[in-house]
Amino acid sequence: MTMHFTRAGRGKPLLLVHGLGATSGSWDTIVPALSQVREVIAIDLPGHGKTREEADSGTFEGLARSLDEWLGAENFTGVDMVGSSLGARLVLEMARRGRAGAVVALDPGGFWQGWERTFFKTTITPSVALVRALRPALSAITGNVAGRTALMAQLSARPWALDGAFVARELKSLANTRTVNSLVKDLANGAMQEGPAKTAAPVVIGWGRKDRLCLPQQADRAIKAFPEATMHWFERSGHFPMWDQPEETVRVILDATSISESK
Repeated sequence: MTMHFTRAGRGKPLLLVHGLGATSGSWDTIVPALSQVREVIAIDLPGHGKTREEADSGTFEGLARSLDEWLGAENFTGVDMVGSSLGARLVLEMARRGRAGAVVALDPGGFWQGWERTFFKTTITPSVALVRALRPALSAITGNVAGRTALMAQLSARPWALDGAFVARELKSLANTRTVNSLVKDLANGAMQEGPAKTAAPVVIGWGRKDRLCLPQQADRAIKAFPEATMHWFERSGHFPMWDQPEETVRVILDATSISESK
């Protein structure tokens, strides 16, 4: 299993795992700060960015298998991990399998129940279709505050404050990811994420109080599945704390992983 990844900085390795339809570039808001003290490794999951898809890359289990195999092949078993959304669920799964060091999971998917599953599927699916339809004009639309706010309202608590070029790149990545629809279906219909973590290192679950995709009420289920985890609330953040509250996100990550390093 090969995956495209970027490296920045020097120090103890820190693996970043992006969310649905994204790439390693999703972390650009915090990589410069993290790389001051850590070697930051940001991957493109199979079917995303520059990593080719595999036969099972349209399922959560397929992505988990690929990541697990890649960790072993690259001698990264036990590395500290940070994940966002789908990637947050993946790093929790790696912790459950005993494959991770310290883990920071930002607004993880996989903890919805009942109508929340329908909400996830019926809100994200038309959003993907809209972004694909608007693909040729995305740069112009996201360069405008009103356009950026309209397209990102479900994902960010402060969409008007995000960089237009960054938002355009993220939305184009979503539009270009062929496995998005199959992943949405699999995630909406699949089993809830199970725990607990098999690691002595810290596990932190972070959640945006204003998350309109993975609703804040799901955090209670995440903590029940991973009772060893510490909960951190990002009070002014939507689904992506590293976009809405980057400085606080860096502090949470470095605090969790520095504890791991000292043990």
